[in-house]
Amino acid sequence: MNPESELSMSRDLLDPATSTAPKRAAELEELLIDAEADDEQAQQRPLLVRRPWLLLLGLILVALNLRPALSSMAPLLSEVSRSLGLSAAQAGLLTTLPVLCLGLFAPLAPVLARRFGAERVVLGILLTLAGGIVLRSAFGQVGLFAGSILAGASIGVIGVLLPGIVKRDFAKQAGAMTGVYTMALCLGAAMAAGATVPLSEHLGHSWALGLGFWVVPALLAAVFWLPQVGEKHGAHQVAYRVRGLLRDPLAWQVTLYMGLQSSLAYIVFGWLPSILIGRGLTPTQAGLVLSGSVIVQLISSLAAPWLATRGKDQRLAIVIVMLMTLGGLFGCLYAPLDGLWGWAILLGLGQGATFSLALTLIVLRSRDAHVAANLSSMAQGFGYTLASLGPFAVGVVHDLTGGWNALGWIFGLVGLGAIIAGIGAGRALYVGVSSEKVTDLR
Repeated sequence: MNPESELSMSRDLLDPATSTAPKRAAELEELLIDAEADDEQAQQRPLLVRRPWLLLLGLILVALNLRPALSSMAPLLSEVSRSLGLSAAQAGLLTTLPVLCLGLFAPLAPVLARRFGAERVVLGILLTLAGGIVLRSAFGQVGLFAGSILAGASIGVIGVLLPGIVKRDFAKQAGAMTGVYTMALCLGAAMAAGATVPLSEHLGHSWALGLGFWVVPALLAAVFWLPQVGEKHGAHQVAYRVRGLLRDPLAWQVTLYMGLQSSLAYIVFGWLPSILIGRGLTPTQAGLVLSGSVIVQLISSLAAPWLATRGKDQRLAIVIVMLMTLGGLFGCLYAPLDGLWGWAILLGLGQGATFSLALTLIVLRSRDAHVAANLSSMAQGFGYTLASLGPFAVGVVHDLTGGWNALGWIFGLVGLGAIIAGIGAGRALYVGVSSEKVTDLR
C-alpha cells in the first residue's frame, strides 16, 4: 500500500528494527505543532526571520510568563485567605480555576491564530494576562477570582501557540529551542514561587502588591514581542480532519495520564507552601522549597524523553518517575523536616519527568503531525480539565478534616491512577484513527 494513500490508522506495534534513535528524535520534534494550522505549504515554505535574536528573546520572555501567575499565588495563599476571609474550599477553587481554564481555552488558540495570525494573538493575550494579574490584585475577592480566570485563560491560549512558532521559525533547531522553552517555563515558575513573599514584604507587607508585581514581566514581554506582529505569514487553505480519536482507548489512556500527572503538579503549585507552613515553615521558607523543587524539574524534563525513547516502550519509565513523584510528595507531607530539601528535590525530578513523558507520549502514539496535533488538543483540553479537580479536592479535604494528613489518600489515588493509565499509554502502539485533507472554509 502506498503510504501517502493510507488513511486507516490502526494501532499496530512499532517495529523495533526501524525505531532508531534518529527517528525517535525526529518524532519528538513533531511535538511542536504549528498552532496556526496543519498547512503543508506553510510548513514547507521557509520563513525569513530578519532578526532571529529578537524573536528568540521574545519567545524566552513570553515563556517566562506562562507560570508566574500560577506559582506566585501558592506562597501567599494562607495570607490571601485570611485577608479576604476565604475558606479552604474557596482557596482550593482559587487554585483550581486557572488550571481549569488551561483546558477550556486551549482549543481557542488555533481558531484565533487562523483568524488573526499567531503573532498578533500572542501580543493580545499577553495584554489580557497582564490585565488578569492586575485584576486579581486590586479588586478584592471578586477581582481575585475573575483575574485568576482571565490569567488562566490567557496562559492556556499562549501555551498552545508558542511551540508552534518555535517549530515554524526555528525548524532546524527545534530540539534545542524546545530545551530553551522548557528552561524558561521552569525558571518563570521558580522565580515567582521564591520571590513573591520577599517582594510582598518589601512592598509594605502587601500580598496584593506582591502578586501584582508579575504584571511587570508580562508587559516587558509584550514590548519585546511587538516587532513580531509585523511579520506576515500566508493564509491557510488546507486543514486535516482526524476521525475516531474520541473512540480510541489508547487516546483516552494518554489523556488520563496527562490529566492525572498534571493534577499532582498543580496540587504542588497551589498547596505545597500551605502544607509546609502548616508543618512549621515560614511563608518565605515554604516558597523557597517550592522554588527549588521547580528548578530541578529542568534536569529531568530534558533527560526523561531522551532516556524513555531508548527502550522498546515507555511503561517502565512512567512507573519509575511516578513513584519518584509520590515519594517526594509523601516525604514533604509526613517525613521529618530535617530531610525536607531532599524530598523536595526528589519531587521536582519526578514531576519534571512525568510532564515531559506526557508530552512525549502524544508524539510517539501518533502516526503523523496531524494526528499528533489533534491528540495534543484532546490530551490537554480534557486533561487539564481533569487536573483542575485535584487542587479543589485538597481544599475540600482540608476544610473537612482541619489538617493536612488526609491528603496522602488523594496523592496515592491520583498517583495510582496515573500509573495505571501510563502503563496503557506507554505501550508501543499508535492511536487508531484516520485522517484526511479537507479545504479550510474560513
